[in-house]
Amino acid sequence: MKAMLIHEFGGPEVFEPAELPTPQAAPGQVLVRVAATSVNTVDTMIRQMGPELPLSPATPALLGMDFAGTVEAVGEGVTGFTVGDEVYGCAGGLADLPGALAEYMAADARLIAHKPVSLSMAEAAALPLVGITAYEGLMRAGIGQGKTVLVHGGAGGVGHVAVQLARHFGGRVSATVGRDEHHALVESLGARSIDYRAQPVADYVAGHTGGAGFDIVFDSVGGANLANSFEAAALNGQVATTVSMLELDLNTAHFKGLSLHVVFMLIPMLHDHQRETHGRILGELAAIVDAGGLKPLLDSPLYPLARVGEAHARLASGQATGKVVVEI
Repeated sequence: MKAMLIHEFGGPEVFEPAELPTPQAAPGQVLVRVAATSVNTVDTMIRQMGPELPLSPATPALLGMDFAGTVEAVGEGVTGFTVGDEVYGCAGGLADLPGALAEYMAADARLIAHKPVSLSMAEAAALPLVGITAYEGLMRAGIGQGKTVLVHGGAGGVGHVAVQLARHFGGRVSATVGRDEHHALVESLGARSIDYRAQPVADYVAGHTGGAGFDIVFDSVGGANLANSFEAAALNGQVATTVSMLELDLNTAHFKGLSLHVVFMLIPMLHDHQRETHGRILGELAAIVDAGGLKPLLDSPLYPLARVGEAHARLASGQATGKVVVEI
């Protein structure tokens, strides 16, 4: 089968074409003919950092976490999937799990679900990692009817999904953006837009919550921005973040009684821990999509497999709007 491998870690140019044996579906797995995969920030981090990142695979490495495709074979013990089913998931591309930058992928059946019928393969491939991340963060933060929600990075890969899911579950959503063209985007998704470059936190908290603060802050930017999340949160509020690898003063969080939820959605893959949870979430996301509550946004253009390095460069440029997708 055709694949794109990396033999050394580095820039986007490290991908090389290869011919590999087609994998077999082991017990508990399905063999998927991959139609599309999407590029996530963690994919670019693995490609750049290699062994500096504990979750990186050994070389030669087959990257690509998200995918959508068609079941070609079903391994022993697998129920719920048959040959010909269209599926999607996030099931490889790190540690000892081969990824989706190939014509075929053997995936743990617990990590996948039936593809939303209303999405194309490219759209479905854009959803798993960001969808699971957004869903898990909002659920842990107690999303529900009437909750005021702030999404930092509302036009990003995780952020634009979090905005839609928060709205679907009854939240009143605001979202920060840093580019002029993203105001209309987040507003089209049902959020009130905030230009974080022009508005101090205190000003948009006053304007959007009457000064009370947001019940839930979903911070897909994280890092130093967590201090802004703490400032924007209401008393006894909930803060969920995807990036918390830093030292941070927790005084504000303490005196507000905040709860902090760190979302690291790769844990089931890395540690074989509760993998069935991801399959269940993907099934619920598919139902939300097909009910009209969620649609992933794709950047343009879509890239062929041979140009995956360009796809990585596009995401790293910071100019992409929505998910960068590679068609196999």
